[in-house]
This record gives sequence, structure tokens and C-alpha cells, in this order.
Amino acid sequence: MERFGFIIHPLNAKEDVSRKYPIARYLPTRLVEFGLKHHKPVLVSHITGVKSAAGAEAEGWFVGCPLTPDQQLRYDKEYVYRHIAAAGQLAADQGAKIVGLGAFTSVVGDGGISVAKMLPIAVTTGNSYTVATAIMGTLAAAEEVGIHPERATLAVIGATGSIGRTCALVLGEHVSDMILVGRDKERLAGVKREAEDRKISARIADNIESALKEADLVVTVTSAVDAVVKAEWIKPGAVVCDVARPRDVGQEVLRKRPDVLVIEGGVVKVPGDVDFGFTFGFEPGTAYACMSETMMLALEGRYENFTLGKEVSVEQVNEITALAEKHGFHLAGFRSFERPLTREQIDSVRRAAGRKARPTLTGGDLQPESG
Repeated sequence: MERFGFIIHPLNAKEDVSRKYPIARYLPTRLVEFGLKHHKPVLVSHITGVKSAAGAEAEGWFVGCPLTPDQQLRYDKEYVYRHIAAAGQLAADQGAKIVGLGAFTSVVGDGGISVAKMLPIAVTTGNSYTVATAIMGTLAAAEEVGIHPERATLAVIGATGSIGRTCALVLGEHVSDMILVGRDKERLAGVKREAEDRKISARIADNIESALKEADLVVTVTSAVDAVVKAEWIKPGAVVCDVARPRDVGQEVLRKRPDVLVIEGGVVKVPGDVDFGFTFGFEPGTAYACMSETMMLALEGRYENFTLGKEVSVEQVNEITALAEKHGFHLAGFRSFERPLTREQIDSVRRAAGRKARPTLTGGDLQPESG
């Protein structure tokens, strides 16, 4: 039996904490954050039933690190690293041999490098498989709503980050034009040069608004705490893949833009009869890609640091995609704002965008047509 751990944390101090402690919703945010800051990591649940298509089995543990994204940004980095490492050590104490860094713990600071040095077990951010599923999901969603990628413009928001950069280098090969957006202009220029070395047409936008107004396809994966994609900026009929946690796309897009398809990158069907022992808004047996990467590395017995730091290589994406196929992980259709997208919703977006709907629903999952 292989063993793994995965670190999760509250996204919002009052909302998430009040689910366990209802009194929190009546307290000032600052007081709730004070309580989180002085709370030790906790075991959230025991994960059972993960079984590879190749026969290996694994169990794991969700471990809670009690710091919100806002706290992780505001507090001293070394202090945050110690909190994350304490959560990883709790997983190691249960017998885990690898731990995945979930949500903001994977991007804060140096992307897991310092945390890995503090732990006696392997560490991964899960970003390699997050990139892989974002790419697969974006291309499949484009086909569903009638966008031909080879004639489309792609915008990558957060293109200098570990996920955004590789999404740009891989997805850029499927589109006619690509717009890169990021805060660090020097690093952005470096990504542009890398793309052009691969014969990919790429340019840099001054801001998110100008990029969105041109883009048929959008991958957004910033480390912002609040939403950065505004409803009025998005091109009519576009597909937006929001890989970021916390979200880059706010609920206003869902309300105001019926012609835009917003999907979440990285929703995966886990092989076996998995029981997470914890509800995080997904259908039974499905998980984020970062969680899935941790599981498949455990199933493979690859107890080594895999995806760390601010860079994810195309080679890593290809390698983890091969492991996913070996062990039976695959995309589980599309989700939008924590809910599965139905055929009716896909068709509604397609009609609102002025395109004809087509039936391709098979076995509960939304699959692109072949050819």
C-alpha cells in the first residue's frame, strides 16, 4: 500500500472557518485570522480506495494548514514556510512518503523548494498535471462551443508563472496567435522569446483588459487573491479556463455573460473506488489535478520531489501525462464554479455566442468530437 498526503487550507477566513465553527461568521475577520495564525495543522480526513489501472493501491490524508491566501501573502515567508512544513510533517507522521501542496501553498514564496528542504518526505506542487489538464480542457471546451483553435487567438494571463508559462508554450502550438500577460515585463519578454523559438506567434499585452477583448481562448492562472477577469472585458463567445485558486474569474461573469464558457482546469476522475472523507465541492471520485499528481506519483512509487519552483517544463507535463494514462486518471468532463456543466448549459453558451449546438454527451462526461 502506497501512502501520500495533501495539504489544503481555507480560502476565506470567515466563510470557510464558519463551516466548522459557526460563531466565526459573527466575529471580525481580524479576530478569525488571529485564531488561524495560532492554530496548529490538523488532519482533515483519511483518503481510501485509490486503485491504479495497473494494480497498485494507495491511501492518503488531507492535512489542513490554517492560513488563508491573504495571510500567506502578508506574513513573513519563513513563518509561512514553517506552517506549511508542519502540515507536511503531520502527513509524514501518518506514514505518507510524498505530500502535495494544495492551492496557495503551491505558489507562495519559492513554489515549494524551501518547504521540501524542511521535510523528510518528497514534495510536489502538482503543477505539471495541472498544466496538462488545463491544456486538454481548454482544447476540448473550444471544440464544444465551436471555436477552431487553429484560427483562434489565445491569451495567457499570468504567463510568467510556473503554470502559465508552460500552458503558453504548449497551447501556443495549437492557435494562430497568442497574447501574453504578466506583471514582470522582463520575464514576460523571456516567455515571448521561448515561444518564438518554438515558431509560435506571440505578443505582449499592456494589461488584462486589452488581451481579453481580443482572445477567443483564455487561460488565466495568476496568484492574485481577488478576481482579475471582468465580465465586460471578455470577447463574445470566448472560452475561459480558470486554473487559479483562489479564482481569477468572479461570479459576475456567470451572471452577466451567457455567451462565455468558463471552465475550471484540472478536474480529474481518480481510478478506484476513492473516498476522500471530505467534501470539497466535487462529484464523488473526482479531484483537482494537483491532488491527482500526488496520487499518481505515490501509485508509481516515485517518492521524489517532482514539480517544485516557478518553472514547469514541457517534458514534465509529458511525463506526468504518461503516468496518468498508465494509472487510469482522466478528465472528468467540464466544471464551472464548482458545478458540473451539463449538455444544456454548453448548448446555451454556444447559442448565445451565435453558433449551432451539437450533441456530444457520452456516458456522463463531455467529450470533444473526434476528427
